[in-house]
Amino acid sequence: MASNDSIKKTLLVAVTLCIVCALVVSGAAVLLKPAQVANKALDRKANILAAAGLLVPGESVESQFEQVTTRIVDLRTGEYSDEMPIEGFEQMRVAKNPATSIALGEDDQAKIKRRENFAMVYLIKDGDELQKIILPIRGYGLWSTLYGFLALESDFTTVAGLGFYEHGETPGLGGEVDNPRWKALWPGKEIYQDGNVAIDLVKGNVDESTPNASHKVDALSGATLTSRGIANLLQFWMGELGYQKFLENLRSGEA
Repeated sequence: MASNDSIKKTLLVAVTLCIVCALVVSGAAVLLKPAQVANKALDRKANILAAAGLLVPGESVESQFEQVTTRIVDLRTGEYSDEMPIEGFEQMRVAKNPATSIALGEDDQAKIKRRENFAMVYLIKDGDELQKIILPIRGYGLWSTLYGFLALESDFTTVAGLGFYEHGETPGLGGEVDNPRWKALWPGKEIYQDGNVAIDLVKGNVDESTPNASHKVDALSGATLTSRGIANLLQFWMGELGYQKFLENLRSGEA
């Protein structure tokens, strides 16, 4: 009979313990996945509302999100599309699929490698009148890809708000994209000038004496590359390969 201190029994106990722990962890992951998916969807809705300045703390996010209309846009034509279902739509999955995206090559100003052909946009309406539109945006900063939402007023050029919900930028530097004081600089800024993307981040304090001040926002202090990344991603997504065709169609009533 083998001793309880034998290597064989020690290994058997260790392997059994590992198997039991693995089963517990995998079972917990399966059981918790629906809750994780629901929480992720709720967080996304909260960030969409926050970007538009419509999130009311303490009130139900689901109830507040009832004012939002979700649509799919074909970025190739700038028109609404029913080709992709809204239910289960995952924009990053669409972007990674060569059949539903394009490789950007030299046009990759935002450093995202591929641009999806279809994007999910969010509309705030008062009856049939469009009040705001929220657009998903992303692009590379210093250390990471920043994912966020840009909200525009009904003239399709004035910024209603900007927020990033995921990034890995340096805390205290590029991570200041999360600072409410910096985010408060965006509402009222204008994306376009004479039909061209004019929004930019600049060093120093932007004030009334700054040339084209309505198109400029203070860069993040000590975070030049993160600031440049944000400027680049906005110029990309508001340009011809991004949402510009769609916004022009909305303006002309042809979307």
